[in-house]
Amino acid sequence: MEEKLIWKEESRKIVLNTPVFSVTERICRSPQGIQKTYTVLDTAEWAMVIPLIKTTDGEKFVMVKQWRHGAREISLEFPGGVTEKGEAPEKAAFRELKEETGYTAGKIEKLGEFNPNPAIMSNKIHFFLAQDLEGPDKQELDPDEFVEVLLIPKDEVIKNISKPPYIHALVAAALCLYMNQSTN
Repeated sequence: MEEKLIWKEESRKIVLNTPVFSVTERICRSPQGIQKTYTVLDTAEWAMVIPLIKTTDGEKFVMVKQWRHGAREISLEFPGGVTEKGEAPEKAAFRELKEETGYTAGKIEKLGEFNPNPAIMSNKIHFFLAQDLEGPDKQELDPDEFVEVLLIPKDEVIKNISKPPYIHALVAAALCLYMNQSTN
């Protein structure tokens, strides 16, 4: 049945290479024989981690506040980033947590994965829950990363998702997976 929906890629060429992604033009043919050119962003896999910490005043998420150039505003997010060449998404989650927050996880669990935008992107983002946190130690930020680490009550994040500074759609996706896991 799905054969009526599957397009065949006939060729592709890179039209732009950047340090973060490549833009490719792909010539594809529909099941009915129509040929079209589509533009796709190719990038590495991503990992995002929800660090959960138990404090004397309840459960909190370890989050990072940072400037986002696309939105041109501050965003409050779960730590995450690009997987390095040959790096498993789980290892990237451990690494990003340590680099961005200074915390390390005693336990990490995969919550799921999505394609961030399947219409134009080829990669996946992998979501993890980190528990039994230790730290924080010193952050290990990249030279162009400026991040403030905050402990935010879990209920506050859930209540305010989609309102500034909770503007990142992938944070909402992570939260959805977390809430689904915690109700099962």
